Amino acid sequence: MNILLAPDKFKGSLTANEVCDALTLGLKKVHHDLNIVSVPMADGGEGTCEILTQYFRGSTIALEVTGPDYKKITAEYGISKDGSTAFIEMAKASGLQLLIPENRNPLFTTSLGTGELIKDALDRGVKKIMMGIGGSGTNDAGIGMAQVLGFEFFDINGKLLRPVGESLLQIHSIRNDHIHPRIKDVEFVALCDVDNPLFGPTGAAYIYGPQKGATEKIVKQLDDGLRNFESIAKSAFGISTNFPGSGAGGGLPGGAKLFLNISIHRGMDYIIQATGLDEKIQQADLIITGEGKIDKQTLSGKVVMEVGMLGLKYNKRVVAIAGKSELLQEELLKIGITQAFTLVNLQTSEKEAIANAFELIKENTSNQILARSR
Repeated sequence: MNILLAPDKFKGSLTANEVCDALTLGLKKVHHDLNIVSVPMADGGEGTCEILTQYFRGSTIALEVTGPDYKKITAEYGISKDGSTAFIEMAKASGLQLLIPENRNPLFTTSLGTGELIKDALDRGVKKIMMGIGGSGTNDAGIGMAQVLGFEFFDINGKLLRPVGESLLQIHSIRNDHIHPRIKDVEFVALCDVDNPLFGPTGAAYIYGPQKGATEKIVKQLDDGLRNFESIAKSAFGISTNFPGSGAGGGLPGGAKLFLNISIHRGMDYIIQATGLDEKIQQADLIITGEGKIDKQTLSGKVVMEVGMLGLKYNKRVVAIAGKSELLQEELLKIGITQAFTLVNLQTSEKEAIANAFELIKENTSNQILARSR
């Protein structure tokens, strides 16, 4: 039997690679003659650049950068084996997980660290930079990133502004006299799994601000700042920073359109193409996908749905594993998932499932999947 493993990460528990490892060990234990192909997946959110670095047989570069709260941290990014492409995860340098709860306030956080990763990649001579936009702790429209690359932001009195969310409302002019000389020679691509605009009711501040520590008052201030940023960008450079996806990463794609002429691509589409997933699914007898939690968000184009729909296209059996699932059987069948196996059950609590996910997948789930496949 040819089995294809194509899971997403189990957030807070296992990486996509670890899920594949657990499944492989469990499946081989039940039946050692299986032909198993692992294709760990991501959808443009956290973990995407790690997956791409792996597929392009790349290596990891670590350097000291400025964290979202201005504290120095060590962050990593990937670079392809041929040195032509860098894979930069915004969350590694400017992520919410880098902030202790009491320091979460997007008025005062910055994307400087993301810019420092980009500058290092530019200095190494890459020709293309792929950016994973997700998991950020910022709402600065990328002005922190841009400052590292030579852009300057001034208020109405000509005072240089600190590149944080609070400053967006004060921006009166932007100067680009000293930008990094290689920016114009490099292709920038953002992989994004959401389509939120820069501002408004479904924009960066209103949708993602609260989870980053913003009160209702702060959300309004940040949204006004993003509107001001769009106005300045349009009047000074004739470029709109407000478009579907520009509200991801605290508005970084919006700013990056102005600063880097970045193009936005749906993360899953790029990953499917890069991994050759379509062809691999055609060759498989059974496909196993999964994520930490299967719920309504899964239906918005997450890994489980995309893998399931490809399986449906080629009339393949696709099963999913998850910490828990909130979808009905008929909802799963509509996206090509024959059955979902969950780690949380009457014998296993959610806390236990998170702590012991690897062993549960290896010892229990793999056996259940094969038993249903015979």
